[in-house]
Amino acid sequence: MSTATAELPTHMEASPWSSYLKRAGIAYLVTRLCVMAGAAIVAAQQVAESNRLGEPRPRNAIGLITQVLTSWDGAWYYRIVRDWYPTMIPVDVTYDDMEARAAFFPVFPMLVRAVDAVLPGGDVFAGILLNFVLGATAIYLVGLLTRDLFGQRIAYRAMILMCFFPGSMALSLTYSEATLITVAAGCLLMLHRHQWLAAGVLAAIGSGTRPNGVGLIAACAVAALLAIKDDRDWKALVAPVLAPIGFVSFQLYLYDRTGEWAWFRVQTEAWDEGTSFGLTAVKNTLEAFIRPLSSPTDTITALSVMVTVALLVVLWKRRLPWPMVAFTLVVLALMVLPSTVTARPRFLYTAFPLFISAAAWWPEEHDEAWGLTIAMSAAGLVALTGLYGVLGAIP
Repeated sequence: MSTATAELPTHMEASPWSSYLKRAGIAYLVTRLCVMAGAAIVAAQQVAESNRLGEPRPRNAIGLITQVLTSWDGAWYYRIVRDWYPTMIPVDVTYDDMEARAAFFPVFPMLVRAVDAVLPGGDVFAGILLNFVLGATAIYLVGLLTRDLFGQRIAYRAMILMCFFPGSMALSLTYSEATLITVAAGCLLMLHRHQWLAAGVLAAIGSGTRPNGVGLIAACAVAALLAIKDDRDWKALVAPVLAPIGFVSFQLYLYDRTGEWAWFRVQTEAWDEGTSFGLTAVKNTLEAFIRPLSSPTDTITALSVMVTVALLVVLWKRRLPWPMVAFTLVVLALMVLPSTVTARPRFLYTAFPLFISAAAWWPEEHDEAWGLTIAMSAAGLVALTGLYGVLGAIP
């Protein structure tokens, strides 16, 4: 065989990683259509309700779908985008007070403002487009991290799980999960590659994005301890030193602006965020079994708890590097600790290393079960969006 003939198949063969990325990209687009389908259910329900009450029909479905994508937490973020943070917090502040927006962290609204300043279309368009791009970036970075750990095939599986898991609904809402997962995946990737400065900067951004972003502080601290213990790499300390800057800076900024530690009081008074140490999650789960389907929120909690337990078992069987485990455990602890909002698909979704572990554990010979899991996840993604919009079930 000639050299030219021998080289032809190699020259013509596409890169497996490029193929995996294309397929993951298609999956991401399909899942965004799943979210749109769920939002369209809400639009149809609102039109039917208007007909029943003899009220004028909403003018177009796009407006109704956009309303779903920008509701609840999204509405609070847009109050920050438009009015920024309050300069004072009233006594006994409640959920009905505009000043309750001080409970939400600043990185996502800052990014929306920046995109809105560059692109036409308004801040609503900017927020939706931003999260669409950040969602794709997050899944790509999770793929890179998984590829470094387990290879290309498992990285592809992890990206598919990230696309289809019902909690990925948050990537299409104007919420801050897409921002957090993007910087968290980047931070964990930099920690794995011992790029300490980049990891610290990304962790600092993450800790200013959402409260559970503090999990990155734990990840950086564990990575630094291991690097010092194993390699005497004292440069690793830069990561945990930088990591808390986002959280601390936000608290100091609110203190300077309002004259008090506003975030903590607003969390307690307006949002009733006490601690139940997991009892709320247990109570809601039991309620879902005792009175099935009586509360969509309890049903979602029960499903989230069961999936969390299953994924933790998988994590035990297919162990990840300790910095990723530390991040995951902190995120899960912060998910179940509160006495109000507890286990939810989008909170579980931010503990994304669990999906990497699941992708690595999944037996290659169980392809049929894999296909069924993805199909069920796609159905759950549509259903969760519909429940969120129609019944106000917190995702």
